[in-house]
Amino acid sequence: MTEQDRPEMDSRDESHEEVIKVLDLYQTREKIQTRQLPGFFRSLQRWTWMPMIAAYFLVPWINMDGRQAVWFDLPARKFHIFWITFWPQDFMLLAWALIISAFALFTVTVLVGRVWCGFSCPQTVWTMIFMYIEDCCEGDRNQRIKLDKSPWDGNKILRRGGKFLLWGLVGFVTGLTFVGYYNPIRDLVPEMFSFTAHPAAVFWTLFFTVMTFMNAGFLREQVCKYMCPYARFQSVMFDRDTLIVSYDAERGEPRGARKKGVDHRADGKGDCVDCSLCVQVCPTGIDIRNGLQYECIDCGLCIDACNTVMDKMGYDPGLIRFTTEHAMEHGETHILRPRFIGYALVLTIMISAFGYTILTRMPLGVDVIRDRNVLYRENTQGLAENIYTLKINNMDTQGHRYSIRVEGEYPFNYLGATEVSVAEGEVLSMPVRVELDPGVMKNPNADVTFIVESVDNPAIHAIEENRFIGPRLRR
Repeated sequence: MTEQDRPEMDSRDESHEEVIKVLDLYQTREKIQTRQLPGFFRSLQRWTWMPMIAAYFLVPWINMDGRQAVWFDLPARKFHIFWITFWPQDFMLLAWALIISAFALFTVTVLVGRVWCGFSCPQTVWTMIFMYIEDCCEGDRNQRIKLDKSPWDGNKILRRGGKFLLWGLVGFVTGLTFVGYYNPIRDLVPEMFSFTAHPAAVFWTLFFTVMTFMNAGFLREQVCKYMCPYARFQSVMFDRDTLIVSYDAERGEPRGARKKGVDHRADGKGDCVDCSLCVQVCPTGIDIRNGLQYECIDCGLCIDACNTVMDKMGYDPGLIRFTTEHAMEHGETHILRPRFIGYALVLTIMISAFGYTILTRMPLGVDVIRDRNVLYRENTQGLAENIYTLKINNMDTQGHRYSIRVEGEYPFNYLGATEVSVAEGEVLSMPVRVELDPGVMKNPNADVTFIVESVDNPAIHAIEENRFIGPRLRR
């Protein structure tokens, strides 16, 4: 290499190093310190999530028919949801429920954007609770920023330690309640505090305690921005008639500070005073004035902040508001549009079908398995016999006595127990026989129907068909 080539190479190396320094693939998180301001949407938020929080913590304590009203009993493979008990055979209903939930989310998103994220999502709800605790322990936004920069002294340790203690308490109660849906909570709580709880219950309680502490205390907006898939595919469901939080740039720009009572229009300024309160109250730390962003969760807190400033300045409210892109461009908003009608129609059909299935669901399962080793056998009376295994699954919340009979196009004779008792949740399996005079058969096989009916409640019954095989017909 000559000396003339070396400077050029050095220059390329320096340029390469400079590019490496600029291209930082992992950006360090900047802590968001939100400001708490009163307003309509903040009050609406509380009235939205307070019933959900109350239901989450109180429902496990409700008892029905001597058991926990909502109890996912994994060892027994039974899901008790109030007056209905679901079994592994009902897994399809769970799939239906998940699909219906997804379509409901799509329908709401097409109409009013990410209001689920802003008002009902557990991540948002628990984050708001943790923020409230943080505000009580460490003060308002300016006090928290000052506390972050201050050295570790007695005041900082006391305030931050109190915050972490309350966070941990909320996380523990959250985790304990969650485990209480799977392990009866009336037994779990005293066992937990007497240190006699099962190790698995202790592990999962501590696991969800830590996860709640981390998600709502530290990750916060990171979950919404990077972990939640809904934030990524929501734009596919948005259109120009979707109701979203928007900043009216035509009215607000150019922004700038001014004194109250001054004619800002004469100075060439818009209504935005550039106070940045809309940024300070945002739980995801975005500036709504930069336009629609996937991080926006449609909580409406920036609307409250902006309307407060507009009121103080004597301007009309609504510089930031829930509106549509068509409305922002002075166009006409179409609520009933093909996409929304399609989602709503499919959702209505699925909910109707699901409700009908639940209402007409029979808490009795019958399965008939024919003996495949022997096609048929001839008994001493010259009748053709088929052997079956009859399984009766009592999926009700109480025991029943069932009658058993068979029907078909021929006069079948049922040989076996005509009445059996099956306890709650029990699966009774027993061999039975069915015989028939082969002389009456027009074909070597025929349909035979097993009918199982509750003696004390005839509305509970099940019908199962199988095949009866006889001798081949002689020509």
